[in-house]
Order: sequence, then structure tokens, then C-alpha cells
Amino acid sequence: MRVLSDEPGRLARSARLGFEVSAAFMLLASCGGGGGSNTDPSTGLVASSSVAQHCAAPRSGSSDILGTVLDEKNWVRSWTDETYLWYQDVRALSASTLNAGNYATAIDYFDVLKSPQFTASGKAKDHFHFVYDTPTWVALSQSAVSYGYGFEIALIASTAPRQALVAYTSPGTPAATAGLARGAQILTVDGVDLVYDNTQAGIDTLNAGLFPDAAGTHTFTVLDPGASTPRSVQFTAAALAQATVRNVKTLPAPNQTVGYMQFNDHLATSEAELVNAINQLKASGVTDLMLDLRYNGGGYLDVASELAYMIAGPTPTNGQVFERLTFNDKNPFQRTAEQSVTPFHASALGFSVARGTALPTLNLPRVFVLVGAGTCSASEAIVNGLRGVGVQVNLIGATTCGKPYGFYPQDNCGTTYFSIQFRGVNQLGQGDYADGFIPTCAASDDFTHALGDPAEGRLAAALSYRANGVCAPAMAQAQGLRPSAALAGPTLVRPPLRENRIYRQR
Repeated sequence: MRVLSDEPGRLARSARLGFEVSAAFMLLASCGGGGGSNTDPSTGLVASSSVAQHCAAPRSGSSDILGTVLDEKNWVRSWTDETYLWYQDVRALSASTLNAGNYATAIDYFDVLKSPQFTASGKAKDHFHFVYDTPTWVALSQSAVSYGYGFEIALIASTAPRQALVAYTSPGTPAATAGLARGAQILTVDGVDLVYDNTQAGIDTLNAGLFPDAAGTHTFTVLDPGASTPRSVQFTAAALAQATVRNVKTLPAPNQTVGYMQFNDHLATSEAELVNAINQLKASGVTDLMLDLRYNGGGYLDVASELAYMIAGPTPTNGQVFERLTFNDKNPFQRTAEQSVTPFHASALGFSVARGTALPTLNLPRVFVLVGAGTCSASEAIVNGLRGVGVQVNLIGATTCGKPYGFYPQDNCGTTYFSIQFRGVNQLGQGDYADGFIPTCAASDDFTHALGDPAEGRLAAALSYRANGVCAPAMAQAQGLRPSAALAGPTLVRPPLRENRIYRQR
């Protein structure tokens, strides 16, 4: 996997961990755009379709055509001009920046072909620009399988002294077997000091151990929650399937009619997991739902629509817009107004449940959503879509990431490119949240309690708000957590696949 840096001069490999030694993490799908083979006289660009799959190293068994690196770079430039939401911003870049000859590869060139503008808060307008090796993208998006140990890392501080905690572990994985729990602090990886090492070699070792691309054994030093002495644990990376829906249950008295579920990713496998979860909660007779999206960066927009329908039911959603896509003024994918709308899906689309299967519903007029900086894209679309049809959405936690944008993944010569191509709005035309949704009640991410524990900070705040309509003071932070990071919460370090809104070409 290749993750592009989001600022000039920053290093991609270090960016995977989010550590700053001149490094930053860059986040977040098929259509070539355009047609014909003539050069556009206004730009001098050829149609992307005329150089698509013209590759310097054609893939065996593919329809690739022998071409050059320049062909690949010309495709990237033309495809960007045709489909990128802010293509005018790219056209306005300097001649030197746009000179393909200044870049060794098409991927290097793609890295700069994005808007240089900023939002009102000073955040980069487009910090969701990345690529995957196509086989890796296909494996991740369709099967939810990737190499790892079964734990997710929450990055509390990216500069020395750094702090990285375990956000959660998955049952039946090496991490669970080793007794690694939420709140455990990672101190070293393969002998490298995670807290203070600031060398490039050290950063590379940390990334290789924490985010393996293949099978292999790595040694960690961890400080368990409540422990005073670190311990050493050895993990062997394996290809693991992600369980995207966790901790589905009703809460104990006095909240026995309140359902809780932790939803971590909108992947193809999520469809079946969500149907099972909603059926379980429906059978339990829940009257309220605590939907934990604090670590859900997004994925398939259609899965988000299915979940929103299952929460709200048919009455408020029938015939309504879940999300309407707006493209650049070229309408590059030639979509009609009807084709630009994602409705509230009342039946399965066939990701992992038989297409056409009626979806179960809870028919709730309100929902409590636990959120944070890791709540992004398709997860934010759930919030926006439900609010658009009058469902009361109470956000508990910290401001969300702010990504009302998405794309169609596009393969060219073995690389799948992700470039912002649309903005989404709800039934009421609302979708201006590039700086994130502000929570109804602010609450810290509490690493001293397990997710789903009614005493955990954000869940406790949500239950308090449900009971009396008052936002309780922010809950106590985990022991040793930096005060500046307590309320805003950590950055969950994940691959770009899991930080996006992905739309299927239909």
C-alpha cells in the first residue's frame, strides 16, 4: 500500500503512523471520465480515455497496453481535470507544479494534483487524496482482510513524547490472545522507542511493526492499563478479517431498553453484520439506540444508507433523499438528477446479504451517536442523512472529521487512484460540514473503561443526556492521557480505505 503525504516535502512512509519527523498522515472510488481522443484546445490535455491503461509495465493477463511513464502521468492529469471536484484549483497551480516532467512517477504527480485551498478553520480543503495498489484495494474493500494482529491504535500525540494507546482489540486475534486491552500503551516496537525516537530508520521500523504489509513476527513493549511495569509481547502478523460490528447488546438497568452497538467500518461484509445486529436489537425491544461511530471513518455510502434506514424505518424515509451528489460543472460521469441520488435503501444491495432482501427496522425517532475526530465521511453521512428527514441525532463526544466528499476509485496500470469527485447533501440540501459536526454534548474518549461499558465516558454522557436532557461535565480522562488530547480524542491510525465515502458506479 502507498499512502501519499498531504503536505509538500512530507514523507509518505512515516505518514502511515502519523508521527511527525517531517511526516503527516494523509487521508481518504470507476470511471475514466471524458471521451474521444482529441486534445482539448483550452488546456492542451488529451482525453484520459485515450491514454487509459497505457502502461510502462503492462500487467500479465490484463488488457493493459504497452505505453510509457509519460502516458501514465498524462492519464492522471487528464482524469483529474475531467473528474476532480475542484479541477479549477488544480488548473491554477503554478506551471512548475503542473509540469509532469518534474515527477518520477504518475503517483508522485498525482500527489500534487489537488486543491491548495483551506477551509474556514484553516484545515486543508483536500486532505483526502491517496492511492492503493489495485490488488490490495480489491482485497480490502471486498473481503475486509488485511495483515495485522487484531488491535487498533489510537494516536494521542504524534510528536515526541508520543503517545499511542490501544483503542480496541478484536476477539480471537493474536492481540486478544495476548491479553492486550483497550488503553494499553505501546512503548517500543522491535526495540525502537515509540515515544522518543525521531530518526527516519526508527520511524520506518515502527511503521513496519505496527502496520505490517505481510506475515512476520514483531516484538512490542506495552504498559497495560493499571500496571506499573511494562511487559514484552510478541505478535505474528496474519491476514485477518475485520469484524465491523461489535458489542451489540441492551444495556443493564436502568437502561434495559437502550441498545448499544459499536460500528467500525462500512465494508461489504458490514451489510450482513448490521442486519444481524438490528434484528437482535429489534427482538430485544429497544426504544433507544447508542450507535458508537467514534472510530468509524466510513466506506461504502450505500451501507450507510442501509443503516440509516434500519434505524429510522419507512415512515420518515420513504421517497426521501439520503444523499444527493453534486459534481463539478462538467458532470463528468454524466449522471442524471435521479442517478445522483442515494435513497434510503429499504432492501439489501447484495454486498453480503442477498440482493432485494427486506431490511429490518427499529423505527426510532431519535438516535444517540458517539463520535470523535475518527468519525468521518460515510459515518457523517448517517448523521446528515437522518437529520435531513427529521430524525433527532444527538452527537456525544468530540467534533467529527469533516468530510462531505467522496469518489469513485479508478484503476490505471495497477494503481487505484482516489481523488475527490463529489460533495453530498441531504434531503434539505445540507452538507456544509467540512470542519466537522459539533457534538451536542462534549465528552472525552475514556480509555479506562471498555467500549460499551455504561461507565465509559462518552456512553455515560449519552445516557445522562438521554435521562435528563442535560450535558454532564466532560468525563475524566484516562490515566496518563495528555490533557490537551482528552476532550478532542485521539487520531485512530487506519489505512485510507477506512476514512472515506465510497460510491459504487451503477
